Amino acid sequence: MKNKGAKIVNLDLHASIKARLRDAGSGINALARELGVTPSTITTVSQGYHRSQRIQEAIARKLGTQPETIWPDRYEEDDNVS
Repeated sequence: MKNKGAKIVNLDLHASIKARLRDAGSGINALARELGVTPSTITTVSQGYHRSQRIQEAIARKLGTQPETIWPDRYEEDDNVS
């Protein structure tokens, strides 16, 4: 059984997300203001230290994709559950 709650920290992915947000005309600070959270909250979710469906969805929306595409490991179905 896969542990969907396990933390998978990926700093390279975070750097990519930051660059893609900039390319989309946004950024960590702007997204944080929109959501009413601190930039560090956005960062810890993006890096994988914490999870937040709301923040993951907001990042994905800004990037024109789905959260499952950015963080597939966070959305894998448990193959062993019947």
